[in-house]
Amino acid sequence: MAAPAPAPAPPDREEIVFLDVETTTPPRRVLLEFGAVVVCSRRLVDVSSYATLMRPADLDAVPDPTARCNGITRDTVVAAPPFRDVADNVYDSLHGRVWAGHNIVDFDSVIIRDAFAEIGRPPPEPKGMVDTLPLLTHWFGPRAGDMKLASLANYFGLGKQRHRSLDDVKMNIDVVKNCATVLFLGMVDTLPLLTHWFGPRAGDMKLASLANYFGLGKQRHRSLDDVKMNIDVVKNCATVLFLEESLRGVVPTPQNMLADATIRTQGTSDPATNRDYNELVGSHVEEMMIDTTKQMDARSSGGSSGFVELDDVSTESIEIKVVVLHRSRLRRIFHHKGAQLQLSCPGLEVRWVSTQFQPNLSIVVDIPDNLSKVLEFCDNLAQSESPEARSNSTWKPIIKRYGNATTRPTVRLKIAMTIVNGNTAMYSTQICQKDCNGVIPKLASRKVDAAELESLQGNKVDAFFSLEIYDYKAKAGILLVAKRLDVHFLRDQA
Repeated sequence: MAAPAPAPAPPDREEIVFLDVETTTPPRRVLLEFGAVVVCSRRLVDVSSYATLMRPADLDAVPDPTARCNGITRDTVVAAPPFRDVADNVYDSLHGRVWAGHNIVDFDSVIIRDAFAEIGRPPPEPKGMVDTLPLLTHWFGPRAGDMKLASLANYFGLGKQRHRSLDDVKMNIDVVKNCATVLFLGMVDTLPLLTHWFGPRAGDMKLASLANYFGLGKQRHRSLDDVKMNIDVVKNCATVLFLEESLRGVVPTPQNMLADATIRTQGTSDPATNRDYNELVGSHVEEMMIDTTKQMDARSSGGSSGFVELDDVSTESIEIKVVVLHRSRLRRIFHHKGAQLQLSCPGLEVRWVSTQFQPNLSIVVDIPDNLSKVLEFCDNLAQSESPEARSNSTWKPIIKRYGNATTRPTVRLKIAMTIVNGNTAMYSTQICQKDCNGVIPKLASRKVDAAELESLQGNKVDAFFSLEIYDYKAKAGILLVAKRLDVHFLRDQA
């Protein structure tokens, strides 16, 4: 069957659509129900909602009542329309809007695309995506457990998840509101933030004006009623800021929410109208990542732009920033004076080379005291500020000493590789030879050769590397990834 024609360009729609799908259990995922709530991106007022059951082509794929907790059985869907008959409504609910939901990147959006592909139609395209699973994991994973929607709802006392599309969508919105409010109330003073963001939108900032702006009804001027209305106003304000920050590709924090409020209200009566929703999640990361193949000339002297020499490092200027990658994945990055921290250090002696656990190649090098101090600071900072340190994983110190305490500290530098054509390993780390005539390429753009790499042992290298925070298989820490190694060969090479 020919591939469906691409969907027309999304219309200019500013709303956010929270969505959820219900399917049969693995291994075969069959779409049974779709639900969506469209909200105003600036006021969180419900614009519309849509939900429908769908009859699959194969009713045998629908389990018995005891097989699922959502109550969707064969009898439930036997009279429902097939997906083809409701595809227009699903498409109209989604196309051209920002999509939001819990695990929508890896689950709901995939199910929807597959459903449209099965009927030979182009799928709806989002203007942007806010996946609440990775975003909320950053802040509430250590508190709320496995980060399933049911766990988050239980954490905030929102009741039991019903596993029906429209109910789950509404629960997801309530979860986001509660999470955003917790962050919002973590600030010392919320009034400046409210005034900066919502003064131009809601007028005089009285409770009645804010309640009217968010469609919360008329203020009754009775104590308990006004307290409840105030809570709802704060939830809506916090959620708008949370979603707008997420769409910018920045993980929402009280600090950047407040800082951005000051910047974005300048020169516009409505900060939200100055937002380009076509800025996809991850664009900020691409700007920050250094393309070493462009910035490093293999025939230059040892220096490379984008890498900080140790004498120029100020530990007071080192911080950890959280950014959202493509598909809403989070990454914690060390920053130094406004740029990603990448270090250069000359003359590191290679103590040994590890090649027996391919593709995990690395070298262990002795490091000087000034590098040791910088890395110890980064290690302590990451342990205190990163969710990895609050997880159940064991934190692995970045610096090791072998032998007695007087031996020089060592670190492990990972040699990066790229797999080409499915099975050929090529060096991603640039490995060059440095001699009296300058620096010349030696191993760059060549197949990985363990014996050749082992020849580095006993020599010195000028190292250019990044610091990557990781949490994998119950181990967490900082990985030093070599971007380039300039090797000083001290003995004749065969």
